[in-house]
Amino acid sequence: MKLQNELNKAGGFKNLEHLAKQVVEGFISGMHKSPFHGFSAEFAEHKIYNQGESTKHIDWKLFAKTDKLYTKRFDDETNLRCHIILDNSSSMHYPILSNFSISNLNKIAFSALASASLMHILKRQRDAVGLSIYSDGYDFYAPEKGSERHHQMLIHQLEKTIEKKQKNKHTETYTLLHQIAEKIHRRSLIFLFTDMFQTQTNEQKLFEALRHLKHNKHEVVLFHVFDSKKELNFNFDNKPKRFIDVETGQYINLYADSVKENYNKMVKEYFKQLKLKCLQYKIKYVQSNVNQGFNDVLTTYMIERQKFI
Repeated sequence: MKLQNELNKAGGFKNLEHLAKQVVEGFISGMHKSPFHGFSAEFAEHKIYNQGESTKHIDWKLFAKTDKLYTKRFDDETNLRCHIILDNSSSMHYPILSNFSISNLNKIAFSALASASLMHILKRQRDAVGLSIYSDGYDFYAPEKGSERHHQMLIHQLEKTIEKKQKNKHTETYTLLHQIAEKIHRRSLIFLFTDMFQTQTNEQKLFEALRHLKHNKHEVVLFHVFDSKKELNFNFDNKPKRFIDVETGQYINLYADSVKENYNKMVKEYFKQLKLKCLQYKIKYVQSNVNQGFNDVLTTYMIERQKFI
């Protein structure tokens, strides 16, 4: 499989844009089974006609084929502004991998490829995209633009982010989200990829920062990235192990089986509370298991885009 071969190359992602293109093409080819049937055929060149719009640019030939109304799009047309935010703290580089495969991604690799796939769709839709990356500081920022040069710069930055291992880089996400919120001035669709691990737990401050992101009528989608095998189900053998916090360096020695049951309960309760809190703050919450591919991410984008424009 081409995608598998690309991912297995040294360094994991030597051609992130090519991979993203394949992820998106695979997703679109399956759209005939989804509610978006009929939208994928003219993906880049048309948009669905909304009642009340001018009929001047309706593509009547396409209407004859599909029995649906689409309007032609133009090269200088931008309907959406999107800002992608990527958590680059040390915990996002877990599990540490020497080789990547499509079925063996860590959280930062999953998030970067998901982001690149979203960028590929946004480029095809001629929409503007910006990128923020943070760890214990504001690592990178680029405002929303739609040019090819801008797109290549963002892809290159994502590749660098995967390749550079983060050691003892903790984050207080809420402090960085406030800074990012101050930079996004025009109404945008905002995607945040994070594992929601904080050095110090302060959920109230975190959700205040997420609410700040929603100012200026932004829409916020939280992709909660996790490894279900290790972080949710705690699938380790019962040999004595040292579990090390990759952000603080603190550790504990234990047998996995002795804590697995209580661990499962606590983590599932934490996930449940995150979901409820996002519902309360009107933030779209999407669990993104690195073991289950990218369809949930891309489907969420398609739904949110249709609601947004």
